[in-house]
Amino acid sequence: MTKIYMEAGSALEGLLFDGMVIAAGGFGLCGIPELLIGAIREAGTTGLTIASNNCGVDDFGLGVLLKTKQIKKMISSYVGENAEFMRQYLSGELELEFNPQGTLAERMRAGGAGIAGFYTKTGVGTVVADYKEHKTFNGETYVLETGIVADLSIVKAWKADSSGNLVFRKTARNFNPPAATCGRICVAEVEEIIPAGSLDPDQIHLPGIYVHRLVQGEHEKRIEQRTTRAAA
Repeated sequence: MTKIYMEAGSALEGLLFDGMVIAAGGFGLCGIPELLIGAIREAGTTGLTIASNNCGVDDFGLGVLLKTKQIKKMISSYVGENAEFMRQYLSGELELEFNPQGTLAERMRAGGAGIAGFYTKTGVGTVVADYKEHKTFNGETYVLETGIVADLSIVKAWKADSSGNLVFRKTARNFNPPAATCGRICVAEVEEIIPAGSLDPDQIHLPGIYVHRLVQGEHEKRIEQRTTRAAA
């Protein structure tokens, strides 16, 4: 069966339901599945728990789902650049589970690898470790973190073959691979789909066995923070 769908809405058909958990790839505005996020907005799915490094900005990325009040809870490591996120959190409209960045990535990777939990020193002695199990190894205290298993993963890659093997470009290869593996179903949007066998196996970043559906589309290339040198 083909994994390729003509547009983002059809690629998500039958997968969305209220109250679901979604793992979303990307970092800042780099490598974010903007087409799939837009399709979720159009579908009107609500009560979402989303695990992602951040929540986009006010008018782009996951920020568009905040604007429509479709997100109930964020599991994130960075929440700056988004005034609506701050407003909803401070007003009690949005739940937030803070994770150190490496911990969040490892929670996704662990979930995808079938690892229920792991111990880390990161966060020990801070509010991040409150109410979590602690254990001592070689005289050092560690805190237990659980793997994330999502109902759906949405990711953005540079290139795919028709079997779903993915190649990510530069820093888009950050949260996308672990996010892709931890979902029961993974939908990937890409800039280009090429025939199976066209990719050098050594250049594949995520095997197609993790990817269930593919959609190709045009993507906006935003710069999150533009810094320029003053004219001489």
